[in-house]
Amino acid sequence: MESPSKEIVQSWHDDANNWKWKMFYCNKKDKRIFIDKPNTNFGTTLNFANPKSYLVLVIALLFFGFILFMITKKAS
Repeated sequence: MESPSKEIVQSWHDDANNWKWKMFYCNKKDKRIFIDKPNTNFGTTLNFANPKSYLVLVIALLFFGFILFMITKKAS
């Protein structure tokens, strides 16, 4: 599969229909997992139309949950 051009990627990013509540990016045509937010000062977000993004989200939550668990276990 051929990668989309920079112009197409930019048009997807600028399309308000791909942004839910101006915060969550959902575009099935876009295969990227990490997307810059409309204001790049706020970092990146996940493409929630890509099933792999949920795996990334679960792994991140498990990692931070494990860190919190270890901190609280050490403190007891």
